[in-house]
Order: sequence, then structure tokens, then C-alpha cells
Amino acid sequence: MSQKIPVTILTGFLGSGKTTLLNQLLESGLMADSAVIVNEFGAISIDAELVVGVDEEILQINNGCICCTVRTDLVTTITNLLSGTKPIRRILIETTGLADPAPIIQSFIVDEVLSTKTMLDAVVTVVDATHIDRWLADQSTGENIAAEQIAFADIVVVSKLDLAEEGRLAKCEATIRAINPMARVLAPIEGRLNVASIVDVKAFDLKNCLAIEPLLLSDLEHEHEHDTSVISVEVREERSLDGPGFFKWLNAFVQQNGDRLLRCKGILSLTGEARRWVFHGVHMTLEGRPGRPWAGSEPRISAIVFIGRGLDAVQIRNDIAGLTQPDASLVA
Repeated sequence: MSQKIPVTILTGFLGSGKTTLLNQLLESGLMADSAVIVNEFGAISIDAELVVGVDEEILQINNGCICCTVRTDLVTTITNLLSGTKPIRRILIETTGLADPAPIIQSFIVDEVLSTKTMLDAVVTVVDATHIDRWLADQSTGENIAAEQIAFADIVVVSKLDLAEEGRLAKCEATIRAINPMARVLAPIEGRLNVASIVDVKAFDLKNCLAIEPLLLSDLEHEHEHDTSVISVEVREERSLDGPGFFKWLNAFVQQNGDRLLRCKGILSLTGEARRWVFHGVHMTLEGRPGRPWAGSEPRISAIVFIGRGLDAVQIRNDIAGLTQPDASLVA
């Protein structure tokens, strides 16, 4: 029997830092000949645009969570990968922040093809040190996704410690251990993790998963319903945005809607700027930076996503449309 292909599931709530960790993995050289599957909540794929790929094959599954609505697409995608001519050494799946890991894990255990040709190496959950308490306190639905993501983890990576108060790691670790005492807890040093500690580690623990979800091995579909009040508002704008005007609007929008806004992120084409501008935020926290230059033949399209409860999609799109410039190709 040929050797099974190891699979890493990279999960974590919205804005926890999954894509940052994935990029560190890709830059390390450990992911050569790997397949990376990126799943996002919504039709626009921002994270896939921000993934640094060299020889890795990047696949996207959008507009739903692979834990439920497009789970079949995940199985089909991986089955097609395995039947292709290109050799695959490893598979990594970056889930949307709203994904419950249980049904994804179940697919690799119960599905005949996946269980024969692949093996789960580790479920890695990224936890935001600055927002973990808020996520875990969310009782808006009967199921707390952030808690589920920690509970099913073999490894928990605590991110954004540089933005947290002193002693925060110990508090986060105590919170994590209260949910999952078996998980290995790792912390990046100066924002970077020893990525060799999360791949090819054979850390997956089926016994721990069965203790959390006894029906994991059954043929029954794992019950999981998303909070239907959470919506994704996607904006695509072909005209360049006025930078100062947009950022003034964005800061005001975040301050006014911070309690309802779970996540925002975008890649912007700004008037007079030769480079893309990348921003992301969680609740009222915003970060932004210049990205790579726009390629000569690349359409300069701004792609923005807001995820939250009770957001006014029409108003958001109208506001942003009012901040555009007529010439999208204008570069200083």
C-alpha cells in the first residue's frame, strides 16, 4: 500500500491570523509539492490573494463553509487532487473562521477514498490573544464555534501577543486548557512561529475527538448550523478609491459598527498608488499596509469583505462607490 498523504487542518476564528501563519509555512520551504486549500465565507476570496505561493498548488472553495454547505466540494477537490498526475506530498486546508472542524475531520475518517489515501496529521487552531475572551463569551447561538475550534485542536497557536498586555499568554493558556487540556499550546516569538512544530508532527488524536463528539465515526451528518444573522458583504470596485476619503470612512464605519462587525479585510486600488493596499480588522481593531505593486496587465480592482451581524449591504456599497475616482489606472 502506498504511503498515505498527511493532512493539516488550519482553523481558528475570524481574524485570528490563519493566513499569516500559512504564509510563514509557505515561505519556510517546508510546503514544497504541497496542495493548499483555502476556504472563505463569501464569494470574494481575499485570503487566497494574500497567500504567498511558490510551487504549491492553491485551491479555493468559496461562498460557504467546507464544514457544511460545500463539504462535498472538499471531498471532490481532494479526490481530484489525488487522482492527478502531479505528486502531492502534503495537503493543508485553511478553513473559514466560521468553520466547525468536526465534520471536516469526519470526512477524512469516514470517506472511503480519503481514509485510504490520506491521514490527518494535525488540527491546528490559531487563537487571537486579544479577542479570545470575547469570542468565547459569544452566546448568540447555541454553538460556540471558537470553543469548538479549540476543543478539536491538537495544537493551539496563540497569535497577536505583541498587541496584548504582559502576562496574556499565561491567561490564554489557562483558558485553552480549560476547554482542551490535551492540546499543545505554542506561541510565536516576535510574530513568527517555528513552523516545523505544526507539520509532519503526527499529532492528530482520534480518542480526544471521540471524547468531544462520540458520533464522529457514524454515518450521520454532523449537525452544525451557522448563526444565520452573520452575513458577508462583498464589494468589488473597478474604479480607484480616494485613499484619505476611504480610510476616513472605514475608521468611522468600524467605530460605529464594531460590536456587530466580526471581520473586515480588503485589497485596495488607491488613486496615485502603484502598489496594492491591504487592510484587515477584527471588531474595532484595524491594520493596514502597502502590498506588492500592481502588475502591468493586472486589473486594478478593489475587493473588500465585511462579515458581521445586521450590516447594511446597500449602504456600504453606496458609501464606497461615492469614494471612487473615475480613472482606475491613474498611478503617480
